[in-house]
Amino acid sequence: MTTNLAGMRVTVMGLGRFGGGAGVTRFLASQGARVLVTDMSPESKLTDSIEEIADLVRAGSVTLRLGAHDERDFTQTDLVVVNPAVPKPWDNALLKAAMAAGVSLTTEMKLLIERLPDRARTVGITGSAGKSTTTAMIHAAVKAASPCVMGGNIGSSLLPVLNTITPKTVVVLELSSAMLYWLGQLGGFSPATAVWTNLAPNHADWHGDHTHYGHSKAQILLHQRATDTAVMGAGPSSGIDAFHDLVKGRIIKVDRDTFPLPLSIPGAHNRLNASMALEAACAALPGTPRESLAKSIASFTGLPHRLQLVCTKLGVRYYNDSKCTTVDALMQALGALAPNGEGLNKIHLIAGGYDKKVSLREVSALATKLAGLYTLGVTGPTIARDARALGATNVHEAQTLRDVFALAKHNARPGDTVLLSPACASWDQYPNYEHRGEEFCTLAESIA
Repeated sequence: MTTNLAGMRVTVMGLGRFGGGAGVTRFLASQGARVLVTDMSPESKLTDSIEEIADLVRAGSVTLRLGAHDERDFTQTDLVVVNPAVPKPWDNALLKAAMAAGVSLTTEMKLLIERLPDRARTVGITGSAGKSTTTAMIHAAVKAASPCVMGGNIGSSLLPVLNTITPKTVVVLELSSAMLYWLGQLGGFSPATAVWTNLAPNHADWHGDHTHYGHSKAQILLHQRATDTAVMGAGPSSGIDAFHDLVKGRIIKVDRDTFPLPLSIPGAHNRLNASMALEAACAALPGTPRESLAKSIASFTGLPHRLQLVCTKLGVRYYNDSKCTTVDALMQALGALAPNGEGLNKIHLIAGGYDKKVSLREVSALATKLAGLYTLGVTGPTIARDARALGATNVHEAQTLRDVFALAKHNARPGDTVLLSPACASWDQYPNYEHRGEEFCTLAESIA
């Protein structure tokens, strides 16, 4: 059932430094809601985001409460739009107070999904690694043959462009584990075409444990119908076989490279992503020639911050893989640049960052095979310590990316590669992985 928002008092929990809440705020205001946006960050850190909704604030349809949350904003309102970034929301005092007061909860993704004109035209992608690239590949294939939009975890809110989505539009959504958790709490939703790339330990800081993480991911399958399709990959230590029984419709298991054409981006893992993307595109557009969909995927040139070749300077290649926030994603990147381990001794790896409470010992163990391991951020000292305990002598520590980059640049020789592939999130030093990657690109491109 679609909620009528006209005249409702709505609290948006979290504007975000880059306008994560701006899209949903604009949508709510356009529907006639009285919106209050609250964020723990002060106004000085939210300048760009505030500018995106400044006209609504001036018009009086949106009120800002910044620098702290006030419990009354969560109990004396009609609806709270929850920011999915809030960890362990079942223990959050403000959300518990809202529920105790009888206030309804929702999310930006739930507001979107309940307003889509045709669930049969939805494609959802989740996984511990590869989901953004697979999402973008599916979008590249489908948009060449049909009206198509892409959103969710990969980009900005689709709510402001909801009026452009027709029953003929294919909606491609990257769905994070947090988004899926909330969809499960809010009545459940699974897309007509679901893609599960893989499952590996991740986001223990949000979920508490791997079991909760896996079951949250499984929401993408739990509410599928007999006419639906699930495309399931198999990553390292995936563990996805335990969830096959949830599928009520057709299962297409992609456990090897079946993509028929050369790709424009490197790596065996990307060929597996392409194989899944092709199956999903074919399921979303039955009757469309498989060959034409494959050609569109083959011409896809990749996403920024995902094993992006920034430049080659003085014979050294610089790769920005800032989107790599898991150990599994790091191993895929190394596999693409050094197949079968050949060439690892030419790679200077920059790793470390925010602590998601998952083991990083595999990162430390790489040091003895690499040209150098350069650590930064909160997890840097632990990665470096464990590497040295294994006998590695080529470990270099610094707190900031600028400092470790300088060390890697100094040590790299012609024919070497400097790779930013952190295996950690960026939140200890950056608002998001994009800013971390952009700084790396700036540093690389500034080399004389």
